Amino acid sequence: MFREAEEKGTLNLLAMGAGKRNIMGTILWILAVILVVSGIVALVRRQFLWGIILIVVGLLVGPGGVSLFT
Repeated sequence: MFREAEEKGTLNLLAMGAGKRNIMGTILWILAVILVVSGIVALVRRQFLWGIILIVVGLLVGPGGVSLFT
């Protein structure tokens, strides 16, 4: 791993790490949108508890939400 780091350079490794974070942010954003839309659909179907839970979880998972891993 260290040999690979020397070959690629520090800036390239930083860019690779930023790319992985960007992909993870995109995946979390898509998951949050799915959860919120599912929550709205549940509210329309008069499943208020599930709707509220899905919307709150979607807002927590989104890019501006709370991270469970930090």
